Amino acid sequence: MIRAVIVMNDKGKPRLVKFYEFQPVEKQQELIRSIYGVLCSRAEKVSNFIRADSILGPDARLVYKTYATLYFVFIFDTSENELAILDLMQVFVEALDKCFSNVCELDIVFNFNKVHSILDEIILGGQVIETSSSEVVKAVEEAYRCSSSNSSFTPVVN
Repeated sequence: MIRAVIVMNDKGKPRLVKFYEFQPVEKQQELIRSIYGVLCSRAEKVSNFIRADSILGPDARLVYKTYATLYFVFIFDTSENELAILDLMQVFVEALDKCFSNVCELDIVFNFNKVHSILDEIILGGQVIETSSSEVVKAVEEAYRCSSSNSSFTPVVN
C-alpha cells in the first residue's frame, strides 16, 4: 500500500502532501522534516530507494526522484514493488507535464486542486488505479470540462 506522496522543493518546503493513512498534522510535519533531512544529505550518485524504518516504522520504504528543484517522494510498505513505484512516480510527473506544459513549482502551488485531481486519478486510498499518463490527463480534462460547463452561475449585466 502507498502510505504517502510528498512533493517538496529543494529547501524542504512541502508543495503537495497526501497521506493515505491518518497522521496527525504534527506527525506529518515531523516526517516531512525528517525526510528532507535524509534527502538533502544524500550524495547525488546513490540509490533513490531508502529503507525508512527509523523514520516511518517497520516495513516502510521510500522512493524519491528529483525533477528540477522538486523532490517527488513516495512512501509505501513492502507489499509494493520499488521499481513499480519509481515508474508510477514517472507517470505522475508525465501527467503533470502534460497538464501544465513543463510543470514547475508554481504550477503545483497555484493549481493544487488540479494536482490533487491528477494524483487521485493515479492513486486512490493508497492503491494504484491508473498507470497511463494519457488516461489520467484525459480523465482530469474531462472532469474539469464537465464542471465548468455544468456551472449554473449566470452573471448579471447592468
